[in-house]
Amino acid sequence: MAERPVLSFAVRSPRRRAGSTPVVGCGRFAERLPAVSPAPSAPPVDQLNDQRVLRVRPLASPALLKDRLPLTDQARDVVLRGRRDVVDVLTGRDERLLAVVGPCSVHDPAAALDYATRLAALAEEVRDQVLVVMRVYFEKPRTTLGWKGLINDPGLDGSYQVNEGLTLARQLLLDVLALGLPVGCEFLDPITPQYIADTVSWGSIGARTAQSQVHRQLSSGLSMPIGIKNSTEGDVQSAVDAVRSAAAEHVFTGINEDGQAAILSTTGNEDCHVVLRGSAQGPNYDAASVRATLERLAAAGLPERVVVDASHGNSGKDHRRQPVVVADLARRLAGGERGVRGVMLESFLEEGNQPLADPASLVYGRSVTDACLGWPDTADVLRTLAATLRAADPTRSGAGTG
Repeated sequence: MAERPVLSFAVRSPRRRAGSTPVVGCGRFAERLPAVSPAPSAPPVDQLNDQRVLRVRPLASPALLKDRLPLTDQARDVVLRGRRDVVDVLTGRDERLLAVVGPCSVHDPAAALDYATRLAALAEEVRDQVLVVMRVYFEKPRTTLGWKGLINDPGLDGSYQVNEGLTLARQLLLDVLALGLPVGCEFLDPITPQYIADTVSWGSIGARTAQSQVHRQLSSGLSMPIGIKNSTEGDVQSAVDAVRSAAAEHVFTGINEDGQAAILSTTGNEDCHVVLRGSAQGPNYDAASVRATLERLAAAGLPERVVVDASHGNSGKDHRRQPVVVADLARRLAGGERGVRGVMLESFLEEGNQPLADPASLVYGRSVTDACLGWPDTADVLRTLAATLRAADPTRSGAGTG
């Protein structure tokens, strides 16, 4: 049988007038296609992503850190008792006054633990009138630039060893809890709570993040009472709105304990409260300002309670005025004023502050951020506060309610 001949076709571009529609096919199968502009070449991948990212490094998961530094049964009891006691003070079931006391921001874990040892003994001394929670802050919000705290840069040198910072932070929290002292932390990065929140009895949302939806959602799911500050401009309504928002249910994105991206659903946190911290326009711890805040809370259907930060705008950024603020509050509380459930003090071993420098050259126990009261003045403030409250009501005591 003869082979079928192989047919071959020469393909050539049809002649066409400039601007005419191209023809595809031949004979009766020919089609006219609409003119198409030449497709631009796809941009290289590196023009689409990470144009401003210098480096990506692995981050240990919360589960891994907790496995390395687990919460002991004794520490767990301190955390839970601290949370119950703070809630009881906020609701008035416990008649004591909450006092959140400690460094502006921890930069030296050894000095912070030294401070904690002293504070634990003093907390036991004043326990019938004052519920002491140590302020142990690791994240430093900034208006513009500056050192962002021990977790972000534990070496204080711009090396940003975040995994080391998380380890140091959790270890210090466990060491403080081992003294029987509950701790309070400010939450800034929304991922950080997964690493340390199980050690915290009282939390804070700062003045620069109180209006942030991210932080309101975060507060709605945290397991401890959260104090939310008025804005740096003095806007108290933003803090009231934040408390109301945090009390509601939310659904948002985050990470789980394994460090995996997750969708989180919360029940709302009814233990949130306003913290009055003053502003550049002046203090807001006076009776009229407190009363106005309580009225705002009542109008929003929220519990009428506040905590007063004796530092920042309420002290005119003069750490030496913090005792004046606390003394005025103590006098008013002794006189029967209601609504103020707690105070905050910035305090460290040594008075004042110092510029950030080579860690080897820093004065031990002195703040590298906001100026703080020294230890002797701190002890005097807390003892005087307890004595004033005791004199006003010798039966005043809430110790042991938790």
